[in-house]
Order: sequence, then C-alpha cells, then structure tokens
Amino acid sequence: MTVPCAIAIVAAFTAVGLLLRTSETGVIFYTSDQIAMIIVGLILAGLTMLWAVPRVRATSEGIEVRNVLTKRWFTWDEILSVSFPDGASWARLELPDDEYYSVMAVQAVDRHYAVEAVRTLRKLHKQAHQRS
Repeated sequence: MTVPCAIAIVAAFTAVGLLLRTSETGVIFYTSDQIAMIIVGLILAGLTMLWAVPRVRATSEGIEVRNVLTKRWFTWDEILSVSFPDGASWARLELPDDEYYSVMAVQAVDRHYAVEAVRTLRKLHKQAHQRS
C-alpha cells in the first residue's frame, strides 16, 4: 500500500509543479518553484516509503526487530513474552521492568497473517525457554 501511495504523491506534486506558471491573482511561479514542488513530492514519497521498512527475523537464538527508524536484536532470554494487546496496532515484545518493544512488522491490519506471526514467535520463545 505504501508504494502506490508514494507514486500518487510524486504524480500529484509533479502535476502541480508542472501546471503552475501564473494565476489570476498575479502570482508568478518560476522554474525553480516548479522544481522545488517536485522535490517536495519526492521527499514526501520517500518518507512515506519508510513505512515499508519494518521487518522481523526470528531464529532459535533470538529476534531482530527493524521498525521505521530503529533496529534491535534481542535474545529470547531477554524477552518475557510476545503479546498483541487488544486495540493495539502491532505486536510487542514484553521485556523486564514493565518495558516493551513494538514489532511494527506484525500489524493488526494483516489479520490472520499477524495471528500466525505471533503464534510462530511465541512458539520460538517457548522452545528457547524450554532449552534453558
């Protein structure tokens, strides 16, 4: 969904940038203004694409969570549980001292894929704790 949104943003800003020249109010847009409008569209599209970055990779040793701007590695020993609270947008890792870390790659809008992902993460977590 983020790619079509980014394409639409670039298309809209490019169209506006190319169509702006003069208006009935007497405002004059120069070529630099048109280029700036297209550049703003590209920047906004790039920021929109950041939402496509989240990823989770789990192994028998631990889990790597990459969210929009951060990436962290946790061993299964550091994690108390994997949860998906009611009304939450994404899953989270419950950590000691009442802390948690969001797993943005597992989103509520993914429905059964999110359920399956949480079940898989819980299974890996359980297996790791049974070995220790």
